[in-house]
Amino acid sequence: MSTLARARCQAKAHPLAMDAVLATAVLVCMVAGSFVEPRHRDSVSWALRTPDPLSLLLMTLGAAALVFRRRAPMTVLALTGALSVIESVTGDPRAPVAMSAVIALYTVASTTDRPTTWRVGLLTMTVLTGAAMAAGPLPWYAQENLGIFAWTGIGATAGDAVRSRRAFVQAIRERAEKAERTREEEARRRVAEERLRIARDLHDVVAHHIALVNVQAGVAAHVMDKRPDQAKEALAHVREASRSALNELRATVGLLRQSGDPEAPTEPAPGLDRLDELTGTFRSAGLHIEVARADQGSSLPAAVDLAAYRIIQEALTNVQKHAGPQAKAEVSVVRVGPNVEITVLDDGSGEHETQDGGGHGLLGMRERVTALRGTLTTGPRYGGGFRVHAILPVKNRTPTGEDPA
Repeated sequence: MSTLARARCQAKAHPLAMDAVLATAVLVCMVAGSFVEPRHRDSVSWALRTPDPLSLLLMTLGAAALVFRRRAPMTVLALTGALSVIESVTGDPRAPVAMSAVIALYTVASTTDRPTTWRVGLLTMTVLTGAAMAAGPLPWYAQENLGIFAWTGIGATAGDAVRSRRAFVQAIRERAEKAERTREEEARRRVAEERLRIARDLHDVVAHHIALVNVQAGVAAHVMDKRPDQAKEALAHVREASRSALNELRATVGLLRQSGDPEAPTEPAPGLDRLDELTGTFRSAGLHIEVARADQGSSLPAAVDLAAYRIIQEALTNVQKHAGPQAKAEVSVVRVGPNVEITVLDDGSGEHETQDGGGHGLLGMRERVTALRGTLTTGPRYGGGFRVHAILPVKNRTPTGEDPA
């Protein structure tokens, strides 16, 4: 640590002691200045002279008041100003008592705002200079009177400059701290969103494939003795569903690996191009599904394509789990203007999970749709069954409704 930095630390730790040192230095300067003879005509006499007792008392009181300049700057300024006025009126020759008032004015200017500095500075300058010119022993145009005017102006200006610099440095520090907090909050928000997305994907994968495995395993157990061929077919579906579940789990968990870990699978995320494969797995589990597409084969953004696939997957999983063994499902994908509409209907008699219930399927759908600024409508159908209807914007919209640049 440099000497200057160490001195600043000590000044902050012991302000009263530093003010006492400053007051002593000011007193020494004032006493030393009181030995200089004033200007006489065209020459200056440097002969030693003894200060008047009153001047010496006024200098001592002014320097002593500076010890408390941080605690009561206005009071110290008023006291030192009064002492300076007394010296200006009675001193002949004068002693530089006004030096203490200049230091006090600097302190006021460095600790208050600019309007206060202007008002107090002009008042101090007017009172000290006016008293010296009007009631002092010297002519009003004497250089000593003009010196009081100049030094009070310098004290106020220097204090205001120091205050401005402190405010500027503090503003920079606050902006840096705010930027750091913002970066940390943004990082935490992104981590939370990524965790939620991964949890949602894991739920979709596990719920879909485990439901198929459960159904096919039940079929295999039921027909194992009487129809072994059908049991083998059901077990083959179980093996295929479990393999698909493991592959998707491996791809999702691969996102959590560190940089030094083996590379995660690079298989692209599923989309509507795999809709036939998805519905085929449900048909093999015994669910009757009809699919209608009117999206004109248009390509969708990756996020919209994945969300559409996952919504259909979760909706059909709910049909498989809750609608009953004889339920039928209808899936439609329609491109309407700038949106793609996904509809999944069933005519089952079972009770689906609700958003307020313990399930996470509908909640996951709603989060996916909300992330794309779309709308999701779910609920029972009139006459029985359940309906899931999602509208996904093909282009992400900003909160003002405009496309991002």
